[in-house]
Amino acid sequence: MIVMKFGGSSVANSERIRHVAGIIQNFSDRKPVVVLSAMGDTTDDLLDAADAALSGKVTIDAIEKLHKDTSAALGIPVDGIEKLLGELRTLLTGVSMLRELSPRSKDYLVSFGERLSVRIMAAYLSSQGTPAVFYDAWDIGFFSDSNYTNAELLPDVQENIRASLGPYAEGRAGASTAIPVVTGFIAKDKNGFITTLGRGGSDLTATVIGSALMAEEVQTWKDVNGILTADPRIVKTAQTVPVATYDEVAELAYFGSQVLHPRSMQPCIQTGTPVRVKNSYNIDAPGSIIVTESETELPPVRSITTKKNVTLIDIVSTRMLGQYGFLAKVFDIFAAHNISVDVVATSEVSVSLTVDSKKADFSALTKDLGKYASIEIKKHKAIVTVICDVSRSSSILAVTFEALAREKINIQMISQGASKVNISLICESNEAERVVRLLHDCYFGADGKTPCSFS
Repeated sequence: MIVMKFGGSSVANSERIRHVAGIIQNFSDRKPVVVLSAMGDTTDDLLDAADAALSGKVTIDAIEKLHKDTSAALGIPVDGIEKLLGELRTLLTGVSMLRELSPRSKDYLVSFGERLSVRIMAAYLSSQGTPAVFYDAWDIGFFSDSNYTNAELLPDVQENIRASLGPYAEGRAGASTAIPVVTGFIAKDKNGFITTLGRGGSDLTATVIGSALMAEEVQTWKDVNGILTADPRIVKTAQTVPVATYDEVAELAYFGSQVLHPRSMQPCIQTGTPVRVKNSYNIDAPGSIIVTESETELPPVRSITTKKNVTLIDIVSTRMLGQYGFLAKVFDIFAAHNISVDVVATSEVSVSLTVDSKKADFSALTKDLGKYASIEIKKHKAIVTVICDVSRSSSILAVTFEALAREKINIQMISQGASKVNISLICESNEAERVVRLLHDCYFGADGKTPCSFS
């Protein structure tokens, strides 16, 4: 069996739902379990409705129109969504009266998007002769803690899923053959309140199901042709990466790529379940498959990504020469200020690191760090990360710095990741896209066909 997850743009309207239903039907012999996000901009529309309710106005016009018009265009009854729309109006009426939206109420609110989309898809598939049944995620055992807006699933979720969907996945005699269509992104806590799973939540739903049922693969259908060698908005000749490892994709996600959030891959990493990234707008594209370890030799460089608007902090303390605990003091201060560090380079008495410019109070941080060291803060920097085989770092760096030197681009810091799959370079933020294009041309060829030679 397989798991097929479709994002919001893939099911944005009636035309897209027809298209996705056709994809699902093409895979019906592989016992698919389907996971859906909310339709198009529904989550944003729900949050806009909440803002209106906080100002005393209750309206669900945009949400109601999209889902009713879609149902009408698909020729399916609206009975399945009328009840939910009424429930949504009641919730927003309460918000308007209290003029308050708690994290728990916000999770309840945004859950309507996924709950509406699975009802429409299951009804449409069934109307086309492919029996399907919708499930809100808790119906098959998705339960979480009560950390609203960013909940963690409980340990027994996979066992619950096996009990609920195992007979279907295994094709047991007497088991339902209707395709399960499951809400992504949401769960319930032990008190029965709806929770959301945070960034990558719908992908996480799919990978947890795939891991629990030992799926042949988890397919995540998006609006790109898979994992690419660079952001196509920056590099027009970006190519699809046919095979990537979990470690490589995790680094890509951390440093700017939006393909899969590292958290969502953890269930499949534990079971070795492959994840295939496909394009629902271009079903003939082969996509990319993510595996624990590739069985074939991979090229030295896999992809390049960038993260802009970071701040470089240089910390130097000659007073700490030969003394223990310098780095411990530095990172204790960052922890006390709840500031996450991206890239680090160290020596015995100094450390250079980058942080997200939007998430740091530099005045308070500088004051505390200044007790132990001299501090220099350099804003408007960018991280350019090369996902590669670090065992070949000497030849990769030789090619890299030769290309940068020709263009007189100065790199201000370099860090080789402990994961052994990335090398990060720090440059000016306004040079980042130029650096990505230059290195992509160097690694993969300006025409996408004639890459440089790595010795």
